[in-house]
Parts: sequence; structure tokens; C-alpha cells
Amino acid sequence: MPGFLSWIKGFFSTATPPPPADLPETRLLNPVSDDPVQELTGEIAELADELEEQMFCWLLDSEPDKFMTEPSSTESQVLDELNNRLQTGNLDELPRKPFSLPMLMRALSDPKADRQHITEIILGDPALTDQLLQVANSPYFRHGEQTIDSVDQAVFMLGIDGIRNVVAAAIMRPMMAARNSREALFAQRVWRWGLTCARASELIAKSQGADPGTHFMSGLLPALSYITIYRELHRIGRARLNTDPNPALIRQALARHQWSASQLLANVWHLPPTYHALLLAAERPAPEQAKTPLNDGMVLGTREVLRHANQPSLAEEDLPKVVRLEPNQIGAVRATLATMLREGGRSATRV
Repeated sequence: MPGFLSWIKGFFSTATPPPPADLPETRLLNPVSDDPVQELTGEIAELADELEEQMFCWLLDSEPDKFMTEPSSTESQVLDELNNRLQTGNLDELPRKPFSLPMLMRALSDPKADRQHITEIILGDPALTDQLLQVANSPYFRHGEQTIDSVDQAVFMLGIDGIRNVVAAAIMRPMMAARNSREALFAQRVWRWGLTCARASELIAKSQGADPGTHFMSGLLPALSYITIYRELHRIGRARLNTDPNPALIRQALARHQWSASQLLANVWHLPPTYHALLLAAERPAPEQAKTPLNDGMVLGTREVLRHANQPSLAEEDLPKVVRLEPNQIGAVRATLATMLREGGRSATRV
């Protein structure tokens, strides 16, 4: 089943014809390697499949054999309806664009925008203000031991790049908060996974001279797409099946539509073309791509969040095969993610 990791195959597929146009071609975790040896194709694709399978097992709190069930005819109709809704953008669970987002994005992208102007925009949205202070004081973003008590202080202490990431997380966090006990574990794990992948993408982008803020928000979009697909599928499933979808059906829906749902969110929220380009490049990477911060960030983030949760993940010796990073770069990103995950797990603060 294609997914976020399928971009690895794009670099080792010269001997294999592309699949038919009407079939999904990508997975979520698309590893990239500089090694052109054709014999590695099967190995790297297998590593990608294994990591993605481990991710789904953890997110859905399920064993691999639970994913082997083929959908019934009625379940296939549920998947078809979900596909139609995504194609038309007619989702009941599609998150609405936060009203302050366009102004904030313009201000945070304007080199002439001052701290007071950015602070005023945030303060104009009371819900965002409250969320922003919670996120800024969480272990994922907090600098040192000092508590951030005001928006102005947050902008000052975190800087433009830092506040952009906090704003992105603060905007998305309420949309991903669990609504009931049924989705509580999934929502919690997807949020932690999304934050870890976003931070990894940001760190890699910064080290490569790319825009860290854009990569951070792009790294969060797949997590938001997961909770959106999950909720929409449950809504359709309860109507057609009179029960909640099983793990196999959820996994198929997530793997099949994760990138298209991410693009739909970027489109509905009127995000700049840069975001669409990043998502598309991550979904369908070209072998000549020199830098792949979002792809590498998704792989590293997934691997580290699984390790922190004591779940199976890529072996140490396999990691350099699936990312385009030097060993010292891998080590630096992993160290930051490990600290973030460790402190986040110890803290009672939930973001």
C-alpha cells in the first residue's frame, strides 16, 4: 500500500515501469538515498515499507496481522465515498481556515514587519493567544526555564522563525485535540508524531539554507490530514456500516489519501504556492533532487518517535540508507528530537 515513505523508490526505479495512472503511486515516508546502485532498490523499498508499517501499528495501536484483512464490498464503498469527498473537497470534517492565518502569514513573511505588529495580530484572536502561550511554554518549544507570560514576550524570546512555528502548532492543536475517548489515543499519538516530523524537517531545512518555518508547517500538515481522514472515515463508516471502521480500513484510508488530504488542506487554507510545491516534491520526489528536508524529516521524525515509544523502528545501520544526510547531521537532529520527546514525556503540559 503506497504511503508517505514511497519517495525512496523514486530514486531506484529505473528498471521498473511506473504503475498505471489510475493507481496510487506514493507512500508517506519516501526515503532518499544518494547511492545509485540498482541492487539497493529492493532493500530500501523494504525498509520504507517496514517503517511505515511500524508507524501505523503504533498510531492505530494494532498488530500487523490486523492490517491483512481485505475490505468487504460495503467497506470498499466506504473508501469510495471517502475518495469522492476528498476529490470534491466536500468533507464534513475539513478544518476551516483560521481567520487570522492570512494576516499572520503575511506579517511573518514580511522582513519589514515589527514585533508590535505581529503581537497585535495574535492578540486580535483570543483563542489563538491562549493556545500560543500554552504551546510556547511546552517542552517542544520552551527555551530554558523561563515561563513566557505574554505574546510580546514570546515574539521577543522566540524570534520570527520560532514564533512562526509556535503559531503553526497553536493553530493546528485545537483541530487535533481528541473529541472523545475513542479517538483519544490516536489523536495524542498523531500530534506527537506530527510535531516530531515537523521539528526534524525544520532542523534539516535550517542546516541546508532552506526556509525552516515553511518546512515546519509542511511537516505538520500530514498529521492534520490523518486526523481529518480518520474522522471523516468514522463518520462515513457509522452511516454505512453501523459501526466504527476496523484498523485495516483506517490504515488503507490513511495510506491512500494522506498526501491528497495534505494538499487539500493547503488549498482550503490558501497557503502560498511554496507549500504545495514542497508537498508535491515530497510525495513524488525526483532522483535529481539535491535537498529533501521534508522527506528526510518525515523519516527521521517517524523513526525517533517510534524509538521513544519503545516500538520497532529502523536499525541504526539502516538509517543512513534512507536519508540524504551526513552522519553528523543525522546525529544533531536526533539529539534535538530525543531531548524534545524526553522532556515532553516528562511534562504534564499537553500540546
